[in-house]
Amino acid sequence: MKVLGVIPARYASSRFPGKPLALLAGKTMIERVYRQAEKCATLDTVLVATDDERIASTVRGFGGRVQMTPADCPTGTDRTALVARAEPDYGIVLNIQGDEPLLEPEAIDSAVRMSLALESADITTLVRPARSAAELDDPNAVKVVLAAGGRILYFSRGRAPFCKDGRLVENVGTAREHPWRIHIGLYVHKRESLLRQVSLSPVLIERSEGLEQLRALHSGMNIYAAEVRDTASIGVDTPEDIAAVERFIEERGLR
Repeated sequence: MKVLGVIPARYASSRFPGKPLALLAGKTMIERVYRQAEKCATLDTVLVATDDERIASTVRGFGGRVQMTPADCPTGTDRTALVARAEPDYGIVLNIQGDEPLLEPEAIDSAVRMSLALESADITTLVRPARSAAELDDPNAVKVVLAAGGRILYFSRGRAPFCKDGRLVENVGTAREHPWRIHIGLYVHKRESLLRQVSLSPVLIERSEGLEQLRALHSGMNIYAAEVRDTASIGVDTPEDIAAVERFIEERGLR
């Protein structure tokens, strides 16, 4: 089954306008995300889906592939689905978030392999253990509640699951057991599941949390997560996050 990696990218953003073109240690964010995806063993093709010529020109400039999409796409999932319709030969389509420049190719590959192995999985994604107690109350760090086998029960910007025994919070950031997992920006869709998801109307919990993946969960679709414990993943949500990414790049001698 052929696998397509799509990186949806838009210039306009209320919190961080121009984020795909922000420089991270001398390279744009979109190039760093693209280069990581290119290294994946499971992806046959990688492309950027955008409505902005500035982003498209930048991607073409470093040799990447671009597909232009309409400016009125409401979400990155809708943009990814437009590409899927135009590329019917791919049975699995990834929505690779454009603000995860450090996400390892091996982590992406693990989510793709989970999708291939689980016939019941409509969507697969990635989670990591929470790194600090502060993340539990950070709305930009989306919490994931898991069932057996990695099936996802819920996503939330709040502290989920609730902690009746406050002592469990002390385990966050240590090797001891705790229930909090943080979502990493990646969705591996079976083609039919992707097209089904974008055909659904928004639902109340989706609007409440501001998380479009809850539309799929609400409709009964199965989402599974592969856990990556040693990932360097740092999501760039605001300009202030750039310093942490650049610090990691410097420490590891990455180019």
